[in-house]
Amino acid sequence: NAPVKPRDAASMIVWRNGSEGAEVLMGQRSRRAAFVPDFFVFPGGRIDPADHAVRAATPLHPAAPKRMGVRRDASLAEALAIAAVRETFEETGLLLAESGDVGAVAHPEWAHWKARGLAPGLHRLSYFGRAITSPISPIRFHARFFIARAEALQGELAGSGELSELGFYPVTEVLAHMPVVDVTEFMLNRVTTYAAAPDRFNPRTPVFSYRDEVPFVRYE
Repeated sequence: NAPVKPRDAASMIVWRNGSEGAEVLMGQRSRRAAFVPDFFVFPGGRIDPADHAVRAATPLHPAAPKRMGVRRDASLAEALAIAAVRETFEETGLLLAESGDVGAVAHPEWAHWKARGLAPGLHRLSYFGRAITSPISPIRFHARFFIARAEALQGELAGSGELSELGFYPVTEVLAHMPVVDVTEFMLNRVTTYAAAPDRFNPRTPVFSYRDEVPFVRYE
């Protein structure tokens, strides 16, 4: 059988400095979830057609599309960033927002933004890398990861119920004690390096994929 075609998806790594070093916002997926049940994950999910129509308050960094596996399609790159913002709001209640108008968007989640005169503040996102699910997986994603400081988001932590145990966890604790999949572990280790010196962080971004079922990482 031919491998399933990966679906475009996006995740946001929300981080802050804590007493034990970098902390990240994570939640636990339901044991009934079709994809990575019971594991702790960053907020995120697949792109929605409406994400292409949303007007952002501020643009994504112009260098990002060259590294996101979108064939330099700036509109797809922006829609993926908007998907990360929307999924984070849906799953955690937090908004990466500035004053703005999302436009006439069909997706019900955006009505909340429109009513409050808010739109995604994409300039607060940094592109962090991407991952393509193993070819033998029955559900596959081509996920782009973005990172943002917790201070840039607004709202109260209270999601849709899709993720339980929502909270900020020290990266060291997650890596030592909590169930995470291999790509999450990889990105968490990268957060530790990033948090130490965000301004001096290597701009080359990783592509996490698989060769013969073995994780393989290359840099763009």
